[in-house]
Amino acid sequence: MSDINNEARQGSMEIFFNGLVKENPTFVLALGMCPTLAVTTSAVNGLGMGLTTTAVLVLSNAIISLLRHIIPNRVRIPAFIVIVASFVTMVELLLEGFIPSLYSALGLYIPLIVVNCIILGRAESFASKNPVIPSIFDGLGMGLGFTVALTAIGAVRELLGAGEFFGIPVINKVLGGISSVFGLAEPIEYVPISIFVLAPGAFFVLAALTALQNRVKRKMQEKGQNVDKIQSGCSSDCASCSDSGCAHRFVDVDGAPGSVADAKANQKREG
Repeated sequence: MSDINNEARQGSMEIFFNGLVKENPTFVLALGMCPTLAVTTSAVNGLGMGLTTTAVLVLSNAIISLLRHIIPNRVRIPAFIVIVASFVTMVELLLEGFIPSLYSALGLYIPLIVVNCIILGRAESFASKNPVIPSIFDGLGMGLGFTVALTAIGAVRELLGAGEFFGIPVINKVLGGISSVFGLAEPIEYVPISIFVLAPGAFFVLAALTALQNRVKRKMQEKGQNVDKIQSGCSSDCASCSDSGCAHRFVDVDGAPGSVADAKANQKREG
C-alpha cells in the first residue's frame, strides 16, 4: 500500500513540475499570449493575473474531473465554458470587492480568462480524462508556471521601463548610493526606457526570456545532462490520443516535430 501511495505521490509531483517547467504554458507552449503581452506592464499585474488564472484553473480542473463521466461528449465544450465562467465570475467579484486596484489594472482581461486557451486546453486534454487529484496538480502546475512567467516578464518590463521593482524605485536607490559613495554633487538618475512599458516591449522581453530558457536547455544538453525533449502541445487529434493528458505531439529543442512514441524510440537509440 505504501508503494502505491509513493507512486501516486511521485506521479502527482511529476505532473506539477511538468506544467511549471517542462511544459511551461508561456515559455514552452506559447499559450495565453493575450494576457501575457497585455497585462505585464508591472510585476504586480503579472502576479495578480497569474494567481487569478491559477485559482480558476485548479477549481475548474477539479470540477470537470469530477463530472467527466456525467457530461455528455457532444456538449462537453459548452459545459466546460459554463464551469470556467462560473469560477471566473466568482474570482472577479472577489477581486472587485477586496483588491479594487488590481481589479482596475487587469480590467477586461479578467472575464477573458473564460476563453483562455490554457484553461480550456487543460480541461479538454487532461481534466476530462483523469481523476481529481492529478487534475488538481495539473492545474496547479500549469497555473503557477503561467504565474512565474507573467511575473518575470512584468518584473523585467517594470525594471527597464520605469526603474522600479514591485513599485519600489530600486535603480534610483542603487544609483543614489553609488553617487553618495563617490561624493557626486548631483545624484545619478535612471532614465526609463519607455518602450518596455509599451506593447513592443512585451514582445522583446518575451522573446528574450524564451531564448534564455532554450539556451540553458542546450547548455545542459551539451554537458550531458538529461533534458526531456518531449513537450506536449495543442493538436487536432486530442480525441484519438491514447496518452492520457497528452496531445500526442512534441517539439524538441532542435525544433523537430513528431510523435511521443517516435521521441522515446529515438531516445533509446541515442542511449
